[in-house]
Amino acid sequence: MKLGIGFGQAALTEENLQYAKQLGVSHVIIHGPRFGEQGVLEFVELLRVRKFIESHGLEVAGIENLPADHWDKVLHGAPGRDEQIEKVCETIENMGRAGIPILGYYFSIAGVWGHWRAYDSGGGRGDAGLKSFDYELVKDAPIVETGRVSVEEMWDRLAYFLERVVPVAEDAGVKLAAHQDDPPAEELRGTGRLLTSHEGMKRLIETVPSPNNGLEFCQGTVAEMGPDRAVDAIRYFGGQGKIFYVHFRNVRGQFPKFDEVFIDEGDVDMCEAMRAYKEVGFNGVIIPDHAPRVAGDSDHRRQGVTFALGYMRALMQMVEKLP
Repeated sequence: MKLGIGFGQAALTEENLQYAKQLGVSHVIIHGPRFGEQGVLEFVELLRVRKFIESHGLEVAGIENLPADHWDKVLHGAPGRDEQIEKVCETIENMGRAGIPILGYYFSIAGVWGHWRAYDSGGGRGDAGLKSFDYELVKDAPIVETGRVSVEEMWDRLAYFLERVVPVAEDAGVKLAAHQDDPPAEELRGTGRLLTSHEGMKRLIETVPSPNNGLEFCQGTVAEMGPDRAVDAIRYFGGQGKIFYVHFRNVRGQFPKFDEVFIDEGDVDMCEAMRAYKEVGFNGVIIPDHAPRVAGDSDHRRQGVTFALGYMRALMQMVEKLP
């Protein structure tokens, strides 16, 4: 297993990459970059950022999320989606040529939305700033401007997308990694959501069977579906080689009401989780996710992320010594 960290494009600085290297990180996930202005992540820019990161002794593990305007018509099933899909395919081909092996994506209109607390009003250990969700507070929220869309219609849109991009990803040597719906509500703001259960994750994999079609396994979101089943999901999907990389996060409670807490105090036994990754032979990248904000921390919650990285590195070293 490999210890990673996620950085947005603007955060790919000399200082941040040095910080990552000093803490034992070996791989970087790039969040939502815009490398070019034509609806495509351009090859030369991808190559440049890869070489820049490598110059600091780190490797690029993947890209997580495309800019919204690169594929918004795909999500909405709107006119122009075929043209956007062609450009997504071009992005995937460019990633393959540039040596970037994973594209993480989140097939949702509402997205990560509805958390009533987002690190700014305490709630955690020692009053650390947490992220918290309560469905009761948002169940009557306004519908998105584009109108209602059912779960099955969203599945149809996803299938249309995957049927066209998976063969390109296979040829390019790029894996497509789908993020689970956070929060795992079957409907949010009038929009159907897909990966809200273990059954949904299975359906994704079965929609277009391919070694390149799998999961960006957000362990925290999976725990929101029921903490007692999170380790089972690691064993099931990891055993099939369908976990392409991991967001290592813990929660207290479960949908419809939960808090995202420090990784050592939630409802999932993180030692058992790390052991499960080892048992199924997972050798990919694991990154911290949604770390709480501690006293004196920055907007990027670096101290919270530092705590998570140290804890994760220790767990990795421990399980690697197991028979």
